[in-house]
Amino acid sequence: QIILANREVMFMEWTSIHPSDVLLHEQPATPVLDEQSFFIRFFVHKIQSCSSGSRWLAAFASLRDFLHWLCSGGGIVAYADSARAEEAPEPPPRKKKVVVLGTGWAGTSFLKNLDSSRYEVKVISPRNYFAFTPLLPSVTCGTVEARSVVEPIRRMFEKKGKDVAYYEAECFKIDPTKKAVHCRSAVGTNLDGNGDFMLDYDYLVVALGATVNTFNTPGVMEHCHFLKEVEDAQKIRKSVIDCFERASIPNISEEEKRKILHFVIIGGGPTGVEFAAELHDFLVEDLVKLYPAIAQFVKITIIQSGEHILNTFDQRIAVFAESKFQRDGIELSTGFRVIKVSDDSITVKCKSSGVETLVPYGMAIWSAGIGTRPVITDFMNQVGQGKRRALATNEWLRVPECDSVYAIGDCSSISQRKIMEDISTIFKVADKDNSGTLTLKEINDVLEDICIRYPQVELYMKSMHMVDIADLIKGGVGDSNKESMVVNIEEFKKALCHVDSQVKTVPATAQVVSISIEYIG
Repeated sequence: QIILANREVMFMEWTSIHPSDVLLHEQPATPVLDEQSFFIRFFVHKIQSCSSGSRWLAAFASLRDFLHWLCSGGGIVAYADSARAEEAPEPPPRKKKVVVLGTGWAGTSFLKNLDSSRYEVKVISPRNYFAFTPLLPSVTCGTVEARSVVEPIRRMFEKKGKDVAYYEAECFKIDPTKKAVHCRSAVGTNLDGNGDFMLDYDYLVVALGATVNTFNTPGVMEHCHFLKEVEDAQKIRKSVIDCFERASIPNISEEEKRKILHFVIIGGGPTGVEFAAELHDFLVEDLVKLYPAIAQFVKITIIQSGEHILNTFDQRIAVFAESKFQRDGIELSTGFRVIKVSDDSITVKCKSSGVETLVPYGMAIWSAGIGTRPVITDFMNQVGQGKRRALATNEWLRVPECDSVYAIGDCSSISQRKIMEDISTIFKVADKDNSGTLTLKEINDVLEDICIRYPQVELYMKSMHMVDIADLIKGGVGDSNKESMVVNIEEFKKALCHVDSQVKTVPATAQVVSISIEYIG
């Protein structure tokens, strides 16, 4: 309704004048009208030109024509540059792409600690589940069922509320220049007829683990079992039962029975030792009762090239394990290297005397170490690490030669920086008064930062049974009063010169991998 000063005119009838006439004859000085000015001028023009005898039907028809013209584009000129036009909202910032290779201990531990809402996360692995590898020796003996040690990777993401895309494929090439990974699916094909595809990344986390290292020993791949996957554990379990069944067949000589029931474990590392203990319990507690007639022929042997088993652990652990195996009747053959494996015997060579010996066996398990996967070898050649056995990273697990590439787990090794390389810088930072000497208080002020950057300091102090940093400094200045202790640069170097001896390669265990994830970034 349009209310005018004249009360007699409440709603004026419209004439048949076209709306474009208003724009042509009533143009303002400026080329663009706002909404209010445009409609007022148009209505006034209509009211002035209408007659009292016009019909209501004609008025509504004229109004209909006007609205049709306005909606069809005729009114765009009037509103195009309106000051009140709303600006389009800015698009949200693009999330950084994080690609994780592997679903083992390293990969899943990293994903659990990653805030997936901040990144676009994609996971590549040919294994669509996570396997709790410390229990694989128990699977070989039936103590634990295989389904109890695996967890589907998609279910893990769902439970944690992770927005993660998973692809069941294998990465066969890493291109650090283009920041892309080349993958191949074993369960499907693309339009080209194969399963190859490529993913680009902003951050790449390499957690591909390692493969079995046979050291090119003849016959290992053909005749030995391994213990890296759930499928390996199931094969070993079946093989153990088959050995007992074969030895139970009539007309088998005692010598043949001893050979069939001789279980040889090559490698005295964590995997070999754990499996030997599980196998012993399985034989003594279960199979001997089921096969009492052949129980006396059962034998377990561990062949280790080093002088002790578990040589990457504390010596006290190795001594305890050796004494326990001797009490249980498990034979330890240390100082022997396997040079050949056939279908019924293992050729070993004594490292001290060089004498070769044949060891007959019924089942052999190879756990002599881990090797580098081909994709990691190719990547190391690209970044100038071709002569290494594992991908080298700094203490923050970053590959130094690449931008935004991290490596965790068995496929990598941490190159811990030595404190003696930065001893002069540390001394200068701690010497706040530029006196050329350090007091005990000045050393304590930077001690926390030193222990974080160089963890070998704490390891050395613990191994030497030192209470505090003052005990460590005494080695450089001799026995003196703790409160008045002052050292110069040479004495400071002398006190810390043996600290780097505690820099050691950590064992490839699930616990070490899980802990190392905390240091990423």
